[in-house]
This record gives sequence, structure tokens and C-alpha cells, in this order.
Amino acid sequence: MKAYPLKLTTPLATHIFGGQRIRQQLGKADLPDTRIAETWEISDVDGMIASVTNGELAGSSLRELTLRYPDEMVAPGWRGPHFPLLSKFIDGTGMLPVHLHANDELAQRLEQQPNGKTEAWHILWAAPDATCLLGVREGIDNARLKAALLAEDYDAVMYRVPVKTGDTFYVPGGMLHSFGPDTLIYEIEQTSDIQQHAMPWRMEDGSRLSQQEWEKNIDALLQELRPELRCQPQAGLALQTQHLTRLFCCAGPYFALERWRFSQPQSFSFNSARILSNLGDPLTVEANGISVSIGRAESLLLPAALDKVILHTAGEVLIGYVPDLASEVLQPLRQAGYSEQAIAALGDIHQAMCQEE
Repeated sequence: MKAYPLKLTTPLATHIFGGQRIRQQLGKADLPDTRIAETWEISDVDGMIASVTNGELAGSSLRELTLRYPDEMVAPGWRGPHFPLLSKFIDGTGMLPVHLHANDELAQRLEQQPNGKTEAWHILWAAPDATCLLGVREGIDNARLKAALLAEDYDAVMYRVPVKTGDTFYVPGGMLHSFGPDTLIYEIEQTSDIQQHAMPWRMEDGSRLSQQEWEKNIDALLQELRPELRCQPQAGLALQTQHLTRLFCCAGPYFALERWRFSQPQSFSFNSARILSNLGDPLTVEANGISVSIGRAESLLLPAALDKVILHTAGEVLIGYVPDLASEVLQPLRQAGYSEQAIAALGDIHQAMCQEE
């Protein structure tokens, strides 16, 4: 496989909570003038698998390349049924359903899926009074929770948390959650589309569920719920050099997300795949003798075999990857003087810290 920066097709979701913000506010080109809830920037989810649009590999699906070239596409020695990361822009013009995604253990046991879905939301824009619902209040048992969900009285049983631009929320599998209205986010997560939601309508078109189906969905949700989970927004931890601000937004065993702002060309090396999403003006990405341009709110997949990439000339990007937590997250943040408590707040890093002891 000859590695180069890969442009991919962008599957779209038109769920009822969407609007026009991805096209109008983010400036993403080539979107239809209709309701768009989600653009799946990098996706290997069944039914929404992206395909390469540029270069020698054009027409190949991400699934096909991942299975054929796992070492070159993902990381040396990596093996799995699909590319491990999923990223999206999500328009929460309306309220998303109150829902959850199973963790790995429950996804495998209850849904016969290879993995669950932990996710993180990086808030690109939120109205001044925007909030989200995150987690179940202490002391709420399943009977009381089900009654409140059937009454659509979410605040009685869930925590409501303010949402502001620039924050990041790390949401583990099993946590009950929702955000919107008036919120625009970038989401990175495990590759999965499993979910259980508590609403009396279908999020695809808003059509009403029968009472029996609604209650069945809530019962399934309760089986996958982890009520002990808590989440607080994080502003991130910054590493500053003369021409680059590198903000660590979140980190855990499944993914890390960084936001880079730079005023001069930046070169960086890596040995596992990177998802690069452009938040600023059009940008040129050079690697392995090939230059690829991406517009505002467009994304690239940088295969592991690239090793080194140059970003020209100034810009702002999000970079997502499956991290080696010890060397790629803990070490640089400790060297910068951040406390163990501040680093741990980025997400699920506790296990990596414990392994060092």
C-alpha cells in the first residue's frame, strides 16, 4: 500500500434534531440545502462506510483498506474487524434523544457486537443558555427512572450541565445523555452505531412509537445503563510553543482528541492513524510527496504508514487518534507541569496511570 492523505466520502444523517448549522455556520461545502443532523467524517460503520475519493486508492472502502492493510492503515500489529475510530460533525439545532450506548462488555453480551461506544463531544458552538443532560442522579433506582422517562421528566432524574464553546465532554459507554438544542459539536468515538434511547418517537423522522415499543426500548436501555458514571466539561490542557498551541481536549484508551492552532507550517510524526478535521481556512496537507487540500469543515484520514505530515501554512485543526496513553498523553503533559488530577480529568486515563505504579 502506498500511503498518502486520504479523502473520504461523507455519509449524512438527517435525523429530526438537525438543521443547517454544519453548512451555514461551519461552512462545510457540498451539502444539500436540507436538514442535516450529522456528517460522518470518518466512518467504518455498517451502512455508513466511507470510501476513498482521491488518488490510487479511490473507490476503495475504508473497511476494505483496514482489513487488507491493518498495519499500514491503523498501526503496526493492530488487528480488528473495522477501523477503530468514528468522527462526526453534529448539529443539535433541536434536542437529541435521551439515550446511551453500551460499553464493550454489555455490547458483546447483549447485542453481539465487537465493541461498545464511548464518545466525546468537543463543543464548536453553543448558545449562551445551552445545556446537556448527563448521567443519572444519585439515589434514583430503575423503577423511578423508568417512570420519569415515560413521563418525559428528564430533569427529575438526570443532571443538567451548562454547555459552552470550547469545552469537551468525555462520555463513557453506559452513561445516559442528551444535548441540544442550539449546540454544534465535533464527536469522536468508538466505531459503532449501537444505542438505546428513551424517546416516544423515532429520531429518523419523528414518527410516534407505540406504547409497547417505547417501554421495550426503555427496558433495553436500563439493561445497559451504568448509573454510577459522572462527567464534567473540560477546557483542555494546552502545550504552547512559539507558533503552535496544542490543546489536549480529551484522552482515554479508545481515542484522544487535540485541537491545534498554528501560525506557521507544522510537521509531525506518528505511528498510528490520525483523523484530521479542518476548522479554519482551506489547508494543504503534504505527506509522502503528495499534497492534498481540504476546505473548511473537511476531514482527512492520515494512515499510520505516512509517518510524517506537514500542514501548510497556518490554520486550526482537530486531530483524533488511538493513543499510547503513556508516551503520547501522560508524558508530554507531565513534562509541561500538569498535575495528575488535571490529566486524569481529560477522560479515562486511570488504568494507564495505575499500570505505571
